[in-house]
Amino acid sequence: MTTNQHKKLNAFAPLIVDVAVPLGSYYLFKGAFGMSTFAALAWSSVVPAGRTMWSALRERAVNGLAGLILVVNVVGLVLSFVSGDPRLMLAKDSGVSSTVGIGILVSVVLGRPMMTAGLKPFLVKSDAVREAAWARLESGAAAASADFRRRERAFSLVWGAVLLAECAVRIVGAYTVPVDTMVWLGSVVMVVAMGLAVVVGGALGAGPMEAIVSAEARGGEPVEAGAEVLEVALAR
Repeated sequence: MTTNQHKKLNAFAPLIVDVAVPLGSYYLFKGAFGMSTFAALAWSSVVPAGRTMWSALRERAVNGLAGLILVVNVVGLVLSFVSGDPRLMLAKDSGVSSTVGIGILVSVVLGRPMMTAGLKPFLVKSDAVREAAWARLESGAAAASADFRRRERAFSLVWGAVLLAECAVRIVGAYTVPVDTMVWLGSVVMVVAMGLAVVVGGALGAGPMEAIVSAEARGGEPVEAGAEVLEVALAR
């Protein structure tokens, strides 16, 4: 396997673990093993919940987004076991979207857009000059800092709004659509929502931010690796 193929596989790993595995295991448990709808849904939730906890333990640090997902998955799974209601188990999945969406929107209000941490590696591309350019833009030292920060907030706002909308659609579906149908339809709704967030967020935030970083990288001088100013800016 080439390095490029390995990177692509790693990029799709969360989608496979969080969507394909739970969906496939649900039908396996229910069809092949004859489990009830509740039991099949419960066991199919174990893998994504376990993956989230393992990531937190392995990295020994939890960023805001991962922490939200971990808490909602664990609490939602426990409550679903207690209730025994398969429709509530479907609805609790939307709780992840709503909690993360609210967390993202709150982070924007607090001036620390949560989605920036995930976006930065794609825009900086492990390039020292672009890293320095990003630091100047974040610190306010660059002429384009104000526009950069607006785009940064817009990117997180789009993701927060889309996740809340996805939550509303899935909750309605959980109580109006047959359970067996909603198991796969919920995943479709999630994928469509993610696609919408990527497109709109890219147009309003990520795309312009990439252009701003590129322009700053071309026009600014790289900062020395040991400079304290750069270290402070990158730690924000």
